[in-house]
Amino acid sequence: MIVELPDTTVSAVAKRLVTLREDGGAVALGRVLTLVISSEHGQEEDAIHAANEASREHPMRVIVVSNEVTPGTVDRLDAEIRVGGDAGASEVIILSVFGAVATSEESLITGLLLPDAPVVAWWPGKAPADVAHTALGRMAQRRITDASIGEDVLATLNTRATTYTAGDTDFAWTRLTLWRAQLAAALDQPPYEPVTKVIVSGASDSPSTILLAAWLRRALQAPVEQVETERGSHDTGIHSVTLVRDSGEVSIVRPFTSTSATLKLPGQPEHEIALPRRSLRDCLAEELRRLDPDALYGDVITTGLAELLAESTTK
Repeated sequence: MIVELPDTTVSAVAKRLVTLREDGGAVALGRVLTLVISSEHGQEEDAIHAANEASREHPMRVIVVSNEVTPGTVDRLDAEIRVGGDAGASEVIILSVFGAVATSEESLITGLLLPDAPVVAWWPGKAPADVAHTALGRMAQRRITDASIGEDVLATLNTRATTYTAGDTDFAWTRLTLWRAQLAAALDQPPYEPVTKVIVSGASDSPSTILLAAWLRRALQAPVEQVETERGSHDTGIHSVTLVRDSGEVSIVRPFTSTSATLKLPGQPEHEIALPRRSLRDCLAEELRRLDPDALYGDVITTGLAELLAESTTK
């Protein structure tokens, strides 16, 4: 069910939500958190779809603030409420704000939050430089950004590093989960030798490639060589990782268009392993599984990245 409330107020939206629950029997107590999505007009549907899919694992209330601050725009709040089949296992409230109304996110959201439920904030597009100290960021236990948005991914990662606050995370890091698991499993087999060199290959516009190199540099305390592939329509993300040891090389290679990779271990036949690219829904669902700060991401983004960049400048 979709209910449209043009030129309305937050109070009217909250009252309509109560009416919908009473009429339809929706149980607000079944919601485990509030997800607040900060977007721009016309760019919110992909994020809403991902939230709807993730809500089947994490029933939640989704509040979308879709803003337009073009000078001369008449101040107005239009709202849309989606429940039932149009909202997955969540309640979706879309607040389309125009003019000066867009500058007061806190007052827009506060009256719609679930009582005593944690708040997660997500910027699916371009995010503020310091998300933790925005009005929305101060309300949230977890704050999700995506460093792959934008042209200069290294500058974006540096911004995330200098403004990092416990509770921040980024989808560029979340996309590494399967890679980190496969690499850890490969090293958990004999012979248990130290890694003397790491080679990470990936697209030049991939922040995940940079974070993977930073994580490996910090975890293995080994020098890292980064090999950039040319940027193209299909050349995205991580291509391969090679770990050099005295007994031979351990490597994982994934073609850019494939959902599987080839694992090579010394003295063993090649193995084909599942290594699919993670969808927006997969990344969001993973981040919603934990509401405590991701200490490992914090260490990699603040310290590991600096160590990697310092190493690269000395070569």
